[in-house]
Amino acid sequence: MMIWTNMAIPNGLFRTLTFEVATAGVNWTNLNEEIKESGLFLPLDPSPKALIGGVVATNCSGTNALRYGTMKDYVVNLTVVLADGSIIKTRHRPRKTSAGYNLNSLFTGSEGTLGIVTEATLKLAIIPDSFSVATATFPTIRAAADAATKMIRSGVPLAALELMDDAQMGVVNKNGGAGGRMWQEKTTLFLKFSGTKSSVEDNVRLARHVAKAFRCNTFEAATDQKEMDSLWAARKQALWASLAIRPEGTQIWSTDAAVPISRMAELIQACKERAEKLGLVTSVLGHVGDGNFHQMVMYDPRSPEQVQATKKCVEIMMEKAIEMEGTVSGEHGTGLGKKHCLLKELGPETIGLMRAMKNTLDPMWLLNPGKVFDE
Repeated sequence: MMIWTNMAIPNGLFRTLTFEVATAGVNWTNLNEEIKESGLFLPLDPSPKALIGGVVATNCSGTNALRYGTMKDYVVNLTVVLADGSIIKTRHRPRKTSAGYNLNSLFTGSEGTLGIVTEATLKLAIIPDSFSVATATFPTIRAAADAATKMIRSGVPLAALELMDDAQMGVVNKNGGAGGRMWQEKTTLFLKFSGTKSSVEDNVRLARHVAKAFRCNTFEAATDQKEMDSLWAARKQALWASLAIRPEGTQIWSTDAAVPISRMAELIQACKERAEKLGLVTSVLGHVGDGNFHQMVMYDPRSPEQVQATKKCVEIMMEKAIEMEGTVSGEHGTGLGKKHCLLKELGPETIGLMRAMKNTLDPMWLLNPGKVFDE
């Protein structure tokens, strides 16, 4: 992977950073470990096993997207192998350009259907001086979602803002807890702060004030690294806890959607109510700071009734998101399971343009066939 060189560091000195060019198979956590002494990092937070090529292909993000954005915000240029074997570079390396089409955006998030990314030049962010993590519990999921929305609208500077509902907190406890503790089984917001020491302290106070206005039951914050890890542990282990406690033979269908923040609380509530009516066991977690959340549905694939109910639940979630001018995939892409939703979300004209681009770049449909849409 190619990294920015000659970056200005805020201590007033000018330091030259040079790193080896690596392939798209670089693990993002290994990259950050390699460059941490420079005071810079790639600030995304996807799965620890994610590779740079996959993160580019799906425009992935993670819990830090609220402050730092998604992968598309860090791509300077890409080296791409096209279906005919030709190799292109999407652009040069100035910080801004208006020369030609934005090919970075074309290939980032294309799920490998237009070309194979082999190298990327990435912008990096400065590692902040201070950090804090906080948790806030609420009596209802609506109160928590409304509090999250208010924090964003009030301009509270947050590095991350995550939500787990009471069911998901219960899942963590059933798996033995997390961070050396058992948790209140109430809808919980998980917050990250970063910046200077004084700004972090001020921002924690602001967040606490907003949370209390929405009937927050408890608000706990920490700056010690061990305590921060403990507070964040439930969020970090949420998915693995769900997989660990599921009864033998059952599966977890995890899906996401994203809507304008003003509609987020409404969508979460509607999805939970519909799942209950269908008799399904579900839990919610998500990156609520940017209107994106995941619903996990537990079902028995041997039961046709449960399979049908689960599909119906997911379909309703997608339809509701589109009705609210949202998207059926806030991250990870549409893949196989959601490609039928694209027509509803984008319309035939937009899909027609996408097909034309696919036919031009990959006329034989060799690259990742079946993804995004069918031939």
